[in-house]
Amino acid sequence: MESFSYILAGFATALQPVNIWYTFIGCLMGTVVGVLPGLGPAAGMALLLPITFGMNPTSALIMLCAMYGGAMYGGSTTSILINTPGESSSVMTMLDGYQMAKKGRAGAALAVSAIGSFFAGTVGMLLLSLLAVPFSQFALRFGPAENFTLILFAMVMVSALTGKSMVRGMFAMVLGLIVCTIGIDLQSGMPRYTGGIPEVQDGISFLLAAVGLFAMSEVFCTFERHMKGKAEVLGIEGPLWLTRDEWKRSYMPIIRGTFIGFFKGMLPGGGATIATMIAYTVERSISKEKEKFGTGMIEGVAGPEAANNASSCGSMVPLFTLGLPGTGTTAVLMAALIMFGLQPGPLLLHKNPELVWSVIDSMYLGNLMLLILNLPLISIFVRILYIPTGILLPLIVVIATIGIYSINNSVFDLGVMLSFGVLGYVFRKVNISPAPMVLALVLGKPLEQSFRQAMTISGGHPAVFLSSAICIFFLGLTVAALFVYLVLPMLSTRKKPTAAAAT
Repeated sequence: MESFSYILAGFATALQPVNIWYTFIGCLMGTVVGVLPGLGPAAGMALLLPITFGMNPTSALIMLCAMYGGAMYGGSTTSILINTPGESSSVMTMLDGYQMAKKGRAGAALAVSAIGSFFAGTVGMLLLSLLAVPFSQFALRFGPAENFTLILFAMVMVSALTGKSMVRGMFAMVLGLIVCTIGIDLQSGMPRYTGGIPEVQDGISFLLAAVGLFAMSEVFCTFERHMKGKAEVLGIEGPLWLTRDEWKRSYMPIIRGTFIGFFKGMLPGGGATIATMIAYTVERSISKEKEKFGTGMIEGVAGPEAANNASSCGSMVPLFTLGLPGTGTTAVLMAALIMFGLQPGPLLLHKNPELVWSVIDSMYLGNLMLLILNLPLISIFVRILYIPTGILLPLIVVIATIGIYSINNSVFDLGVMLSFGVLGYVFRKVNISPAPMVLALVLGKPLEQSFRQAMTISGGHPAVFLSSAICIFFLGLTVAALFVYLVLPMLSTRKKPTAAAAT
């Protein structure tokens, strides 16, 4: 009853006109940040942080959390319309969302993205309110070894289920891991494979690779078709809403993605990126039309988008209850709490319950506000697809260039992005999916860090990766995935020639 009274008091604070205004500002700015490649929620919140000096702590945190939710919404827009991920967790949405746009169903893709995000955000906030404290104890069981096995499993599954060949997916993933080793060594602090170039001492940003491999390669391919006279303006077919069949195919992926995203969000490592990977993997695994994923399946949009937004709710659990930020975005939010003299952790809910529940309740309001903002804009967004190729391609280049240059104000970054664009063009020509490479760049450092921490703790003994049931569970899934998607196809291809020779 005491918690219920705090929840009601939180709604009373969140519904004050000034806080409704700050929620709206945060949602609007977050959507813009999500659309622009190169920023993302963490960078957007960091840019907004200085503005909050002198503000009421509750209002400031409400605005920051609204920006977080808005950025998660906005990242899907450019992924679906122009094949450019706003941030890492939008990569999986792009695989089928852009293909839906090419088939004239951009309106349906944007609609299921908004609806899935709203449902996942609402259920995620409800779960956060009910299960924050009990489930925070489970998150403590994930140490370096558990994180390593989880990330390894996620990367193997993405390699298996993106593209038509697991071998090609593994090649892209390994290439991404190789590129990920460039930069400062995590333990020794010495530069690795930098070639004496100062700009790469911090490593190669996934954004340079993502925008290059997806957006710029799309520009090159479309330009090639344009020069051959094969490029067409993408049109819109049917209503800017979901058909009855699309509704039937979407609602279960949204529900599954919601729970996958929330519970993954409570665990450290990978954040929403791994949650979307797992959601996409689950949908393809249980589908009767596995081969059609990557060609415009609405399930490939609904599941990851729900997981994306539910994960942001789940990540609040360890932050508010344990003082442990599981993602870069929650780390910025933790910095904001400390800046206002609040210490995240077990005592936060006891010492400042009014503030915590006001922020949580404002996220319900922000979620509804984002739905109201985004659904009417679908008809405007899809008009981008009617832009002629000669105008759309320079527009994509301008958006990508501004987004990348704004990160470090570096011309060198533009050159790296262009290089990845050429590599992405080659990948397309030889039918290699770039998604495993991009996600390897995102997860490579956490993978290496977890591995080295686990080996340090165990004194260099690899048995540490079999030291808990969680490790054994994920390693077992990894081995099973390799057997099913790599070994079995190889065995079947060997049997076919033998059978043909016998006949």
